Amino acid sequence: MSRSWSVRLIALALVALTAILTAPAARASGPSAAPPPQVENQACLSCHSNPNLSVKLPSGETLSLYVDATAFNQSVHGQQGQRCTACHTNITGYPHPPLAATDARDFSLQMYTLCKQCHNNQYQQTLDSIHAQQLAAGNRNAPVCTDCHTAHYVTPPNQPRSKIPQTCRKCHSTIYDQYKNSVHGAALLDQSNPDVPTCIDCHGVHNIGNPTTAAFRLKSPQICARCHTDKAIMSKYGISTDVLNTYVADFHGTTVELFAKQSPDQPADTPVCYDCHGVHDIKKIDDPQSSVFRQNLLKTCQQCHPDATANFPAAWMSHYIASPEKYPAVYYVNLFYTILIPLVVGAMAAFVLLDLTRRILNRLQKNGRA
Repeated sequence: MSRSWSVRLIALALVALTAILTAPAARASGPSAAPPPQVENQACLSCHSNPNLSVKLPSGETLSLYVDATAFNQSVHGQQGQRCTACHTNITGYPHPPLAATDARDFSLQMYTLCKQCHNNQYQQTLDSIHAQQLAAGNRNAPVCTDCHTAHYVTPPNQPRSKIPQTCRKCHSTIYDQYKNSVHGAALLDQSNPDVPTCIDCHGVHNIGNPTTAAFRLKSPQICARCHTDKAIMSKYGISTDVLNTYVADFHGTTVELFAKQSPDQPADTPVCYDCHGVHDIKKIDDPQSSVFRQNLLKTCQQCHPDATANFPAAWMSHYIASPEKYPAVYYVNLFYTILIPLVVGAMAAFVLLDLTRRILNRLQKNGRA
């Protein structure tokens, strides 16, 4: 007899002995009392801790039935003392019922819906997501719960926070490669910066929408504004928090706001943040590779304004509101007209009022003499 079979027989004997010793307590609790989770799980792991345990599927694929006992016990479910049969509800004894899956992916698609037993709110959110839509359309590779969280080794999905983009990387590797070299991704992955956005901060978690729709495009400035209007965060990096106000105040932002409120599903060709700054590959504005680097601005503007000349982007004030420190010439010109225009209009109004008063008095005097 091989050593592995000897170990398994010893484990089964220990499980059986434990069950016998706990039988009086089980009978005291009632005839249907289940054994403690640790005892039940150990019975499962006496076989499933064998790395070579597998089953052949009709597709010809080999489905591994191995579960790393240490990794499971350290997982969220293991720490909570979850039973194996809480998910594998059709397992009541041995031999187990035969698998109905035709291939490995079919097995995952059959099993993942069991997550809603405990996580119904999250499961309901996924039903409206782009992933669920792709799955319903016949894309069997669209991610389900276990693709992101794993089946047996579930751990907190944001600890460390860099785990989030690395999870998305399983399907979106090209986008991950762009993100890791961006100002956001480099700060997160290289410096563990807690302030920069990860995938879920922009796209959501379980209710991920379709980022190619007109509705997503129109709401994208508000997504960027969640961080870029936060004074506490932006003050750390010397970044203006007037970004949304200055954007909405100009033609681009005003048009987008109108479309977002009146026709959110209609495509608009007015630029939003990522048209100028990039999507997943955003760079610092002083990075020569940045699309909004001063020397690159003309090319960026020419995407929408092909006739733009070198003077065209010179008017851009980098989302700052003019002040004595930032763009003082613009500030003082604005201040001059802020004072001049009310004075001119006020003087004209006073002149008209005095003239009208004089005319009324003259007419009254003329009528009195008559």
